[in-house]
Amino acid sequence: MNFEPTKASIRKHKVPDWYHNAKFGIFIHWGLYSVPAFAVKELTFTESPEQGMEYYFKNNPYAEWYLNTLRILGSLTQDYHYREYGEDFSYEDFIPIFNEELEKWNPQDWAELFKNAGAKYVVLVTKHHDGFLLWPSKYKNPMKENNFASRNIVSELTNSVKNEGMKMGFYYSTSFDWSFNPEPIDSRTNDLTNGITTPEYTEYVKNHWYELIDEYEPSILWSDIGAPPLLDLFELFAYYYNKFPDGVINDRWDKIFHEDGKVYKMRRTFFYDFTTPEYYSYKIIKKKKWESNRGIGNSYGYNKMEKEGDYLTSNELIKMLVDIVSKNGNFLLNVGPKSDGTIPEIQKEVLREIGQWLEINGEGIYGTRPWERADGKTSDNLEIRFTQKDELLYIHLLNNPPGKRIRILSLNIPPHSIIKLFSIREQLTWEQDLEDLIIDIPNSLIESPVYVFKVIPNQI
Repeated sequence: MNFEPTKASIRKHKVPDWYHNAKFGIFIHWGLYSVPAFAVKELTFTESPEQGMEYYFKNNPYAEWYLNTLRILGSLTQDYHYREYGEDFSYEDFIPIFNEELEKWNPQDWAELFKNAGAKYVVLVTKHHDGFLLWPSKYKNPMKENNFASRNIVSELTNSVKNEGMKMGFYYSTSFDWSFNPEPIDSRTNDLTNGITTPEYTEYVKNHWYELIDEYEPSILWSDIGAPPLLDLFELFAYYYNKFPDGVINDRWDKIFHEDGKVYKMRRTFFYDFTTPEYYSYKIIKKKKWESNRGIGNSYGYNKMEKEGDYLTSNELIKMLVDIVSKNGNFLLNVGPKSDGTIPEIQKEVLREIGQWLEINGEGIYGTRPWERADGKTSDNLEIRFTQKDELLYIHLLNNPPGKRIRILSLNIPPHSIIKLFSIREQLTWEQDLEDLIIDIPNSLIESPVYVFKVIPNQI
């Protein structure tokens, strides 16, 4: 269909099957902040410290917020920066270091790693809040000269990702740009009012989004922290959908902004293809498509202060993936490369292990939809998640069974159904005991983060 730049027309867009089916994507935060690669580890994003939001911003756990935390007087990041680089060393002085390190980067290595991890799409941060661009835009930053990477990271990675059969999406910080606004965010109030609202900045942002769409053909537009109130979102969305009807757009375009000493909450679109809970997952099946995003550790950008114990294991992340998918979500898992483009070995190992599990059990993930309920329990209080595909039901057991049988409470399946376990590919014996399903566990069971049982109705 042809989309018009109106709310009524835009809201007719449907989430394409590829995005529903994909389930697992990779987020990438890489930029100037990857050179110092520093943030304190004391807090996590989801915590509300008793000391208040001022304390949180001063001890921000996100390494990609380095520039903002550096600007806060007395922060540990400022202390670290002055000690390591000196008080006269500006954030922009990281540009030549990053560009020199960038020469070592191999985008094909990334694409192969992500594909082997089982990811179906990739979302690259093309500009974070610091304003540094990962492509040589025709529209230069009027505040900071040469504020872009020396290689066209967007182009090179997009080509590699698409050549490996994955979709490519772009994150862009649409409202925040600290190269335009030098005031630090150190409280909830100026967190809400830090976005740029000028006509000049609006034109700058508009040109970038259209350039990214026209030049690099993304499958996902992933905005962050809202958008300038003067930016015509309906016009942008209609343009994008008319070029790429199978594209998807996230929910972070509307924003609270500050004008004439007052705070206004802008809800201009009431439209998005999917929501984006951060370091959080919904507890119930959502009718609207959603995508949970988080880092393997507590930061998106690489934080060298994080050690092995600060990262989630592949076991934990696989359980998280299953839980998200059972509730109509996708999982966008972030990697934070070092300044030279190498992904830390601990992150790579986690991705490889997720890929190994998906290679065996992916049928119960990819292309599935939520069942009539997401959650279940066994008589031993083990956790269950459900997914479905056509007439097939997939039972995901999130714990190791303690015995030779499991009793799944309140689960009826059709008589004469066949049950298989993906990890051993053999038919299992089972029985229905009133409202409960009892499955015999074979002796050949191999330990797995999640065990996936496939229920095939007798008529198939």
